[in-house]
Amino acid sequence: MTSACANGGTDRVLGVLVAGETLPAIARLRGDFERFIRGRTGDGWRGRWAVYDVRGSAPLPGPRDADAFIMTGSSSSVTERAPWMLRAEELLRRIVLARVPLFGICFGHQMIAQALGGEVTKNPLGREIGTVRVTRTMDDPLFAGLPRAFDVHATHVDAVTRPPPGALVLARTALDPVAAFAIGDRVRAVQFHPELDAEIMRGYLLARAGILRGEGLDPDAMLARVHDGTRGHDVLRNFARLAGARPS
Repeated sequence: MTSACANGGTDRVLGVLVAGETLPAIARLRGDFERFIRGRTGDGWRGRWAVYDVRGSAPLPGPRDADAFIMTGSSSSVTERAPWMLRAEELLRRIVLARVPLFGICFGHQMIAQALGGEVTKNPLGREIGTVRVTRTMDDPLFAGLPRAFDVHATHVDAVTRPPPGALVLARTALDPVAAFAIGDRVRAVQFHPELDAEIMRGYLLARAGILRGEGLDPDAMLARVHDGTRGHDVLRNFARLAGARPS
């Protein structure tokens, strides 16, 4: 599936590589990941958008079919090594080789790491979900205008337990020492979900409440910590602005 629509005054294209879907109840009310990404990016990207679902058997985009790419999250695990995942990983390697800006979100973060020689496993520190505090471990343009520590929304079970060769770890959380990484000046990836707002995050916690209680976690306490003042969308906008400023 591919689609594109105008969002500004340039012909530059930001491609969204769809690797999964949000929860059905959330999708009915708010749409899906690509809509969240576009909404939270706002005026950070003034070009066109293209959407490519990488899970089927349709031909994948070429690495230069867009001026930058964002890979979404997914309820799947990159450790499954499904055929579509192997195809998508090869696409990511081609994008990196072509030096096209690439941003990974959650599953996308993990797939970029695995495609480039890192390791992804079930997080040994446990599930991370809700509004969490991210602490920057080094400066990076991705974090322009952000404090050293800031809140974001997250939901994941797997984690990057060994970054790919040459990666710089940019941030950590209490449960994830590789919450963000960079490779060169074109590749950035974050384990959290910069595209989610508080309403969507609460939807995930309510849907997962039974599972969380079964794991000994307190979903009510997690719900109480969700707030609208998170800064993940600033990370998303910073990537889009950086990608839009680069020569075609």
